[in-house]
Amino acid sequence: MSDIDFGQPAAPPPDSDPTELLRRVAEWRDKAALAGLFGLFAPKIKSMMLKLGASDALAEDLVQETLLTVWRKAQLYSPQRGAPSTWIFTIARNLRIDQLRRQSNRPYEDLEKLELASDLPLGSMLIEQSQIIARVTTALEALPSEQREVVRLSFIHDLAHSEIAEKIGIPLGTVKSRLRLAYDRLRPMLEDLQ
Repeated sequence: MSDIDFGQPAAPPPDSDPTELLRRVAEWRDKAALAGLFGLFAPKIKSMMLKLGASDALAEDLVQETLLTVWRKAQLYSPQRGAPSTWIFTIARNLRIDQLRRQSNRPYEDLEKLELASDLPLGSMLIEQSQIIARVTTALEALPSEQREVVRLSFIHDLAHSEIAEKIGIPLGTVKSRLRLAYDRLRPMLEDLQ
């Protein structure tokens, strides 16, 4: 397929500027510049893929495929349209979406209708946000109703503790203890989201 050996991520060359590295790949097919881009972006792309639910092996494959696409299409990058990271992460996101489509027998209509105003990797951010919202919702549902209520009033409605106490007719100390108990229950369920 290609004579490029990605192997292990190379350390980026000193003073490596992603724009300059992309230019060198586009103009001179510079393998050292591609290795520099790989060193800069491979760990971040893999992390993004893992957060999006890809297995370790699939994340590695998507990293390889992303950088191979960068190698093939570097001449299409334009600094006027966005940062190199935006362009590279958009390629990675699109490859992940394509991979999900190949796995499913039903079309991803919601993604096909999604219109991006810019080249920013908003699709992956939206997917990650919806996954976080689902996890937080599930975690909140696991709380007793009185703890869930004070968390909802505090964080969703942005009420002060004294306002919560007044609104639901309980002492201020009870509001604080319910929030503390809720935090203690939520922390183990959500600590990896930080």
